[in-house]
Amino acid sequence: MTIPALKIYEYCSIPAEELEGHPLRKIPFRLIKDSAEMGELMSDTLIDEIKAANSEGRECYAIVPCGPKCWYAPFTRKINEQRISMKNMTVFHMDEVLDWNGDPLPDNHPNNFKAFMEKNFYGGIPDELNVPAEKRIYPGVDKIHEIRSMIESAPVDITIGGWGQDGHIAYNQANRNPYAAMTIDELRGLSIRVQENNFDTLLSYSQREFGCAYQLAGPMLITLGIKECLSAKKVRLFSDTGAWKSTALRVALFGDITPEYPMTLLQEHPDALLTATIDTARHPVSEHPEWKGAWG
Repeated sequence: MTIPALKIYEYCSIPAEELEGHPLRKIPFRLIKDSAEMGELMSDTLIDEIKAANSEGRECYAIVPCGPKCWYAPFTRKINEQRISMKNMTVFHMDEVLDWNGDPLPDNHPNNFKAFMEKNFYGGIPDELNVPAEKRIYPGVDKIHEIRSMIESAPVDITIGGWGQDGHIAYNQANRNPYAAMTIDELRGLSIRVQENNFDTLLSYSQREFGCAYQLAGPMLITLGIKECLSAKKVRLFSDTGAWKSTALRVALFGDITPEYPMTLLQEHPDALLTATIDTARHPVSEHPEWKGAWG
């Protein structure tokens, strides 16, 4: 069921500065200044997991996104300066964009996530510290059952990532199909799969990356499911991309669990934390209290 407009107004009318300590907040939340601060925090979050696993002499299993982009340079710098080994690390990459045939995009396409990560996540780290190539697990149509089994038996230490305009985690988007409604239990059980991009996902991503040239965005994708992403012991989601993420953030913090905003399922997770910059946490509705009558 669609969330009533008045409820959306109520969530969005809360000033950003009140979100961290709000008594009705349902998920732990951290407000930060800007992308630079977020990059440092996000990189430290994963590095702390790697260090902990190394100190205990065990494998570190992490689900890692392609983006947000602010954390790659700090991550590389700290790994290199501190000489932190990632040899005992397995990285499950969240998703990959596909063309209409279900094939990955060309390596030189800006939406090719594997090519981007090989350059920006692994590329600046020397071989003696880096994740071995065979432990870089990229999603592929021919590897769905293998990856599902690997994650089920890991277990995953941390899922680190962002969220989408509809609160999607990885690419577990809100179901827009009017003839196949999705229940909460079905959302919880979503596993690694191939799917089409929603119209709103294509438009929001193309507006941010391609000047709204939606024709340039990949139409399909393969994604780890909600089941895999939330199986991690810790879930840490970050956003510095501003207005197109702010409503989903408010619904996750204050709304009920709903398939309309998949990230509301974080309310059930025992160790989840959302982090947003002030520009992402701020909402225009909070600056216009006179609008309330429009939804009353």
